[in-house]
Parts: sequence; C-alpha cells; structure tokens
Amino acid sequence: QVQLVESGGGLVQAGGSLRLSCAASGRAFSTYAVGWFRQAPGKEREFVAHIRASGGATYYADSVKGRFTISRDTAKNTVYLQMNSLKPEDTAVYYCAAKTGYYYDARPSTYDYWGQGTQVTVSS
Repeated sequence: QVQLVESGGGLVQAGGSLRLSCAASGRAFSTYAVGWFRQAPGKEREFVAHIRASGGATYYADSVKGRFTISRDTAKNTVYLQMNSLKPEDTAVYYCAAKTGYYYDARPSTYDYWGQGTQVTVSS
C-alpha cells in the first residue's frame, strides 16, 4: 500500500514557476513508477509527466515538454514536478499517481495509487 500527498500548488502569474511535491509513505516506493496528471474543470484527467521506478527515464506530454521537469528523491520518498513558464491553460488540479511495472504508460487507469490533488491556478 502506498499513500501519496501532493503539495506546492497555488496561484501564480503567467510566466511564473511552481514546484509540486508528491510525498509517499508505504513500502518500497522506489519500486513504483510515478506519474503526474492534471484535470481542469469540465475536462478529462490528462497525462503530464512520468518517471520510471529507477528514476532514469522520463516522459512528458507535448503540451509541457521543455517547460516541466519531473524528478525523484529516493531518500526522501518524494517526486517533484518543476513547472516553469506557466500558462493560463496549465490551470488545473494536479495529481500524482504511482504504478507498478517497468514501462511508461500515460493512461490513468493503469496507475494503482493516487493522491488527493493540489490546485494550480495561472493568471493571465
């Protein structure tokens, strides 16, 4: 069992930055791959970024590539999402999620554990 808690959301102006954290408790978190997803009002939950259990390979949605960076600190059981050059269209609730398995997957249904989400609002 893995419990995930997101933090770091808030209100920021367009062009600004935020760093989201996903703190995990539970057994063997380092063996789980982690994804960040987001959901805007009236829209489906969408993939943002993914990092493998090993912390090596990372994957990004085209809409955030070059602006967002996912990383993990195994010693702290925490995964981060650094978000730069934020745009109003990045406004959403951001969720982190953990999954078993080695391969990258952008489908929310393949993730086993989810956090409660943190709100990110980007003003124009």
